Amino acid sequence: MPIAALNDIDLYYEVHGSGPALMMVAGLGSDSQSWLPVIDELARHFTLILPDNRGCGRTTPHEVDTTIELISDDCMALLDELGVPSAILLGHSMGGFIALDCAIRYPDKVSQLVLEGSAAFCSARNRWLLDEFGSYLQGGMEPAQWFRSLYYWLFSPRFFEDPQVVNEAVRLSVEYPYPQSLQAYENQSRAIAAFDCRDTLPAIHQRALILHGTEDILFPPEACVEMLQVIPGVSISMIEGAAHSIHMEYPTAFIEHLKRFINNSINSKG
Repeated sequence: MPIAALNDIDLYYEVHGSGPALMMVAGLGSDSQSWLPVIDELARHFTLILPDNRGCGRTTPHEVDTTIELISDDCMALLDELGVPSAILLGHSMGGFIALDCAIRYPDKVSQLVLEGSAAFCSARNRWLLDEFGSYLQGGMEPAQWFRSLYYWLFSPRFFEDPQVVNEAVRLSVEYPYPQSLQAYENQSRAIAAFDCRDTLPAIHQRALILHGTEDILFPPEACVEMLQVIPGVSISMIEGAAHSIHMEYPTAFIEHLKRFINNSINSKG
């Protein structure tokens, strides 16, 4: 089991495939296993580096100081541990915050930047939402109900048309053997609420892709895409019908847009 002892944590990570290095950073409460729907296909083209963020998955301890900047430091330290001088950095949701911070503070280590369902800061509405879901956990809400309530924000209306799909997703989440602790959830939530890099977006020099779903209600595209498109030379790919978790609900479209962007960026350098 690959563990890197760095900073103040034992960071769990996985490496798959071969090709250009692509680090994929998960969102709140998610870890390396959240990328399962796209790992096999992407590993045919890239060396995937999949960390469990501090406070999540098999990275320990869960109850540890957590900020976006600290998670960014962990990701870049992992590249050093693996002897990878730079990588394409893809972040989903909170992972996009981390990817942005890495691109700003570690520009030489980030060759390209992909932001899936993300933004440059956490809105007031989303800060309330994070607190609300934390209060559900504190109040002892049944895990199945908690996850089902969360799914309304993550998936498109199409996802809920098949009750068997919804029930199986809930079952897998409830039975996941490496659940996030309440304290770790609260730590990650506070880290999200405190992050704001809007003023430094114009300084990002990497080729960047905004990958967003037209039905994302957690990070509404009309606000978030407009916010992020101040990044110089950024490309925008909108996935019709997709909500917040594009790679889980629309893996084929996710892979196609990602590969096209990376290949075009590599070819333009050549």
